[in-house]
Amino acid sequence: MGESAYFCTLKKQFNHKIANYTVMLSKILSVTGRPGLYKLISTGKNLNIVESLGDGKRLPVYLHEKVVALSDVSIYTSDGDTPLREVMRQMKEKEKGGKASIGSKASGSELFAYLKEVLPDYSRESVYASDVKKIISWYNILIENGIDLEKVESTASDETDRTTTDEA
Repeated sequence: MGESAYFCTLKKQFNHKIANYTVMLSKILSVTGRPGLYKLISTGKNLNIVESLGDGKRLPVYLHEKVVALSDVSIYTSDGDTPLREVMRQMKEKEKGGKASIGSKASGSELFAYLKEVLPDYSRESVYASDVKKIISWYNILIENGIDLEKVESTASDETDRTTTDEA
């Protein structure tokens, strides 16, 4: 089961070089075929170790598994795309820092009404109800685990700046 069309990723294969790059961007990952979100613990030659944000169990993720860092995810809009971090920031403002007021089990029309409040110009042709359910689920997981979206962003940009300086 792959990600649907609205997930604009950086079209990369998950190999050792990319695994190290992903660590710099963000340590919060989605692993296709596994529920929930994961925190990257360590990288190796043939696999990466991740920790579930739901139950804290550590699991190996092999190179053949599709892994997407949340910092690489964006949502299609009528003007291009919006990073997931911005959408979640809007959700956090709407919910005043709490969990989403709508459950991921809501009907499609309710989900789209919620998304329209948060991101009014989302692409109606490219975003599906299952995508909105996943966004709400991810948002709730991040809130439950006390992950600060602003802190994740500044850490990722600091690490990227350091890498760029080191390579120069």
